[in-house]
Amino acid sequence: MYIERMKIRIIKDTIQRDELRKLAREGFGGLVKAVVDLERGLMAIGGELHADEEAFLLKEGSKQQYLWGVNLYPDESAEHWIEFDSMINVRPSQNNRSRGIEDSSLREQIVRIVGELVVR
Repeated sequence: MYIERMKIRIIKDTIQRDELRKLAREGFGGLVKAVVDLERGLMAIGGELHADEEAFLLKEGSKQQYLWGVNLYPDESAEHWIEFDSMINVRPSQNNRSRGIEDSSLREQIVRIVGELVVR
C-alpha cells in the first residue's frame, strides 16, 4: 500500500479556512500543524511534524529564533482554534522552557499573523 506523505506549503498570502479543514481531514483528523515565522509574516503547513515545517522554512531563508509551532483546529471557534503546543517551542535560550509559548506578546503576534493568512 502506498501512502502519499503530506506536502509542506508556505502560506505567504492567504488560505481559505475550508482548505485547512480539508487538510485536517486528510492528515490528523481535526488539526493542521503549522510553523509561523514572526519575522517574515508567513507560515508553513502540511508537515507531519512541526520540525519538518521548521526545517523547510530554514531552507527557505527563515531564522530559527522567529519560528514557532502551533496546531490549528479549523472547526473550532476563533478563541480556541490556535493551540500553542510544539516541541520546537522548547527554547531555554529564548526564555521558553515549555512546549507552549510563554510570552503573551509572541502569542499575540502569532494570532495576528495566522488571522491575516487564514480567510474564514
